[in-house]
Amino acid sequence: MAISPPYPIPPEAPAPGALRRVHWWQRRAIRVAALVTLLALSGLVILALVREQTGTEGFLVGLGLATVPVPLLVAAFRWLDRVAPGPWRNLLFSFSWGACAAALIAIVANSFAIRWIATATADPSSADTLGATVIAPVVEESAKAAAVLLVFLFRRRDFTGIVDGIVIAGVTATGFAFTENILYLGNAFVTDQLSRESGLASVTAATFFVRVVMSPFAHPLFTVLTGIGFGIAALSADRGHLRRVLLPLTGLLLAMGVHALWNGSTVFGQYGFFAVYALFMLPAFGLLTWLAIWTRQRELRMIRNELPVYTAAGWLTPPEPYALGSMRARSLARDYASYTWGKAAARTVTEYQTYATSLAFLRHRGRLGRAGADFVVRERELLEKLWERREPARPALAYAAGATAPVRPPMPYAPYGPGPSPYGPPPYGQPQPHPAYGYPAYNPYRDA
Repeated sequence: MAISPPYPIPPEAPAPGALRRVHWWQRRAIRVAALVTLLALSGLVILALVREQTGTEGFLVGLGLATVPVPLLVAAFRWLDRVAPGPWRNLLFSFSWGACAAALIAIVANSFAIRWIATATADPSSADTLGATVIAPVVEESAKAAAVLLVFLFRRRDFTGIVDGIVIAGVTATGFAFTENILYLGNAFVTDQLSRESGLASVTAATFFVRVVMSPFAHPLFTVLTGIGFGIAALSADRGHLRRVLLPLTGLLLAMGVHALWNGSTVFGQYGFFAVYALFMLPAFGLLTWLAIWTRQRELRMIRNELPVYTAAGWLTPPEPYALGSMRARSLARDYASYTWGKAAARTVTEYQTYATSLAFLRHRGRLGRAGADFVVRERELLEKLWERREPARPALAYAAGATAPVRPPMPYAPYGPGPSPYGPPPYGQPQPHPAYGYPAYNPYRDA
C-alpha cells in the first residue's frame, strides 16, 4: 500500500520560448522595495509636518496619548480574523499605509483645498466648514480605500470575504486615526501651554476624551463600510465584473457620507455632536459589530459543513470538522499539543487549522461556482500541507472534539465499517462522490 493521491496528470510544461518575458518592474522584489520606500518616505514627511505644527514636546505628548487605543483596536480586528487569520504582512502594510501614505495625502490635499476655497470665496470660516464636511471625507476615505484596493488586487488569495475586508479596512483606518490623533492632541497640548495662566480647562484632556475615549472607533467605522463592499465583491463570481466594481464604490460612497455626517455634526447646533453620536454613531457601531461577529460565526458553520467531504475521502478524521469549526476546540487543541509535545507541535497544529480553514473556504467557493481556474491545483496544495502536518494535529483535534462536544456530531456519510482503527484508510482506492457535493474530494490512499 503506497500513499499517493490520484491527482489528475498535469499538463506538459510550455516550451522555454513560449514563456512570457518578465520585465524588471514586474518582479516581486522590485515592487516590495518600491512600496517600502514609498511608505518610509511618507512616514518621514508626515513626521516632519506633524512635528512642525506641534513642536517636539507637543509631538511626544500627542504620540504617547494617541498610542493608547491602537493595541485595543488592532487586537479587536485580529480577534475577528482568528477563524482564517491573514498574514501579518497585510496588517502591517494596512496600518503603515493609513498612518503614513493616507495621512500625508489627507494633510496635503485638505490644506490645498481649504486654501483654494478661502481664496476663491474670501471667507475662511466657510472654507473650514466646507473643508471639514465635504473635502475631508472624500479625500480621507479615498486615501484609506487605496490600501484595501491594493490588498484586494495583489493579495487576492488572502482576501476571500467580508471579514477580510473589515479587518484590512479597520486596521488601515486605525493607522490613519493614530497619526491624526497625534496632530490633534499635540496641538491641544500646545494650546494648553500657551493658555496656562488663563485658568481655562485642559484642552488636551477634552480632546483625549472625545477622540480616544468616546470615539476611537470613528475612522474604523467609516472605512469598514468600504471594506464590506470589497468583501462582498470578493464573494462574487469572477465573471461579475460590473458588480465587483459597483460594490466597492457603493461602500466607499457610504463611508464618505457617514464621515461627512460625523464631521458636520457641530453644524447642527450646540448639541448636534452628541445627537449624532447617540442617535447614529453608536447604533451604527453596534450594527457593524453584530455583522462582523455574525459573519465570523457563519465562517465557522461553513467549515463544519464543507470539511466532512474530506473525511469521507480519508483526508480528515471524523472529529476534525467539528473541532475545526469551533474556536474553543481549536484553542484546546493547540494547548493540548503544546502541553504534550511542545511549542513546535502547537505551531504545527495552528498551521493545520489555517490550511484546513482555507480548504473549507475554497471548497465552498468551488461548490458555488466561484472558484478560479486553479481550484484543483490549490486544493491539492492545501491537502498536501494538511497531510504533512497530520501527526500532531489529528490526536490534538480528536482530544479537543471529545472535550468540547457533549454529543458526537452526526456525520453525513456512511462509516468506513469494521477495521483495526477508526481513522484507518477507507475501503476504496479511488475518489468517492459525496451526496452533498457535485464532485468528489481526493482520496489520499491508493493501491500501488
